[in-house]
Amino acid sequence: MKISVLGTGMVGRALAARLHELGHDVAIGTRDVAATLTRITQDPERTREWREATADIPLLSFRDAGLHAEVILNATAGAHSLAAFDAIGDDALAGKVVLDLAIPLDLSRGLPPELTIVGDDSLGERIQRAHPQTRVVKSLHTMYYEVMIDPGRLSGSHVVFVGGEDASAKAVVTELLQDLGWPADSVIDLGGIISARATEMYSRLFFALYAQLETFDFNIQVVRAAVQDS
Repeated sequence: MKISVLGTGMVGRALAARLHELGHDVAIGTRDVAATLTRITQDPERTREWREATADIPLLSFRDAGLHAEVILNATAGAHSLAAFDAIGDDALAGKVVLDLAIPLDLSRGLPPELTIVGDDSLGERIQRAHPQTRVVKSLHTMYYEVMIDPGRLSGSHVVFVGGEDASAKAVVTELLQDLGWPADSVIDLGGIISARATEMYSRLFFALYAQLETFDFNIQVVRAAVQDS
């Protein structure tokens, strides 16, 4: 599958590397390729090691990454997500599946972060409204990136959510989740993209749990009542 991962932070890097390892045709999208490559010399985030390890994954502008892909993974910071899609352009986005895992976090005051979109809207909905020709699916944003790409690192069963308007797009995302190691019965379909309101707000509970557990290595499970024979 031809996949472009938008964002060169730790989440985007990890997803791109893992999907490439699994055999997908992966590119990484960034706002300014030259500026990203310049950071290799400054190396504030171990950029040199990352590029050496992923030298065969193309680093492209957002526009070119959008043109490359059948599926676009949005791993940009939530505050910059809409600008990233605007940079791609509607012609390159038409018909594309967008797996949106960004959260509109405000980290200006440290942890726990605040949400800049909350209540009656969500980032996932804003992306879908701004680019209605895309097929946005919200998923993978309720856990740390190491759990996203390796659910087996946690003992026991746990869940991942999908939400979006297009059933075929959710099927594509579910296939990618299974490639990453998520069993079919761990994927819970929450319906339309409006469900992103709830799952983005889950970040508040996520960071509250982190504060108590002092680790990001956790996820949640949904426990259902046993079905009784009538």
